[in-house]
Amino acid sequence: MSVVVVTAFPVPEHRAEAIARVHDEPGVELYALHEGADRLVMIEKYESEQARSQHLKGAALADLRAAFDGKLSSNLDAQVLIPRPAGNAQKGAL
Repeated sequence: MSVVVVTAFPVPEHRAEAIARVHDEPGVELYALHEGADRLVMIEKYESEQARSQHLKGAALADLRAAFDGKLSSNLDAQVLIPRPAGNAQKGAL
């Protein structure tokens, strides 16, 4: 299954407001928020394409987008990535 990486660039005074709200959605295997110097990165993994599609239409993502409204220095960058494990299989994929 694909992995989704979403990067948000909140303006500094609003960084603390960004909260991942999807852990309780069905089909969510991983939804991990990481913070960098100027960005928030969400790493997501779903049990199926259908679960990811449901997340895209769901209330949790709508709430997160509303929380970010007017508080980002640029648009969200969302990338759907296909795993290409190499080397040690346990270390090579999420």
